[in-house]
This record gives sequence, C-alpha cells and structure tokens, in this order.
Amino acid sequence: MYGPSGGDARAAARFRLRHNCRMSLDPAIAARLKRTADGLVPAIVQQYDTGEVLMLAWMDDEALHRTLTTGRATYWSRSRGSYWVKGDTSGHVQHVKSAALDCDGDTILLKVDQVGAACHTGDRTCFDADELTVAPA
Repeated sequence: MYGPSGGDARAAARFRLRHNCRMSLDPAIAARLKRTADGLVPAIVQQYDTGEVLMLAWMDDEALHRTLTTGRATYWSRSRGSYWVKGDTSGHVQHVKSAALDCDGDTILLKVDQVGAACHTGDRTCFDADELTVAPA
C-alpha cells in the first residue's frame, strides 16, 4: 500500500511526506524555475484576502511540490538545512490558497490564509519591525 485508499489526494500526499516517499515536482513547473546557486527560489507570502505581504522564505523543488500537493506552506530552512512546514511547531499555519511564478520564473508568490503570526518574532508580518524612512520624491 502506497498511501490512504480513496480519492483524497491531500491525505495521500500527507502519507507520502510522513513516510518519506519523495515525489517530484511537475517537470513543466520545474523547467520554468530559475534557482539560486543553492537550488533555491524565493517565495513571497501574501495574505490572500487583504494583499498584506507576510514574509519571504525559500523553496526548492521538493518544498514547492509539498506545498502544491498538501495545501500547507513548506519551506527550506537555510539555517537548519531542512524542510519546515509553517505552523507545525508554532501553530501559526499557512493554508495555501494559490501559488504563482513571476514572469521570469525566479520568484514564487504564495497567497495564504495565515493563522496567527507569520513572523518567528510573533509579529503579524516579518515587515512590522523596522520601517525605513524614504525621502519624498
């Protein structure tokens, strides 16, 4: 048995993740991605209904595949060198509503329904702390 029986694709994806059954990103999507030297693509995360920018994180092909197949935002932690699903530890889950590539394929935009704080500091967004002064144009 390779996963749950029945037609629940998300349950099957969660089963594969729990049991380390790696699946690959759709080749058509993978071909469009332009990655850093480390194989990563930045992901801008935005609240789906307000447009509020919540955070920036990093994804590789596997993180993007997991995100697209589970509906939960999954990222690559550059500091820990491992995958993390937003909210698994904090409870501050990101339910992915849509995902898009920019015109160059070098940035991913995730529109999410954010539960709780997006930032590890406890702030709603990672852009709440240090607003920079901009001279008038």
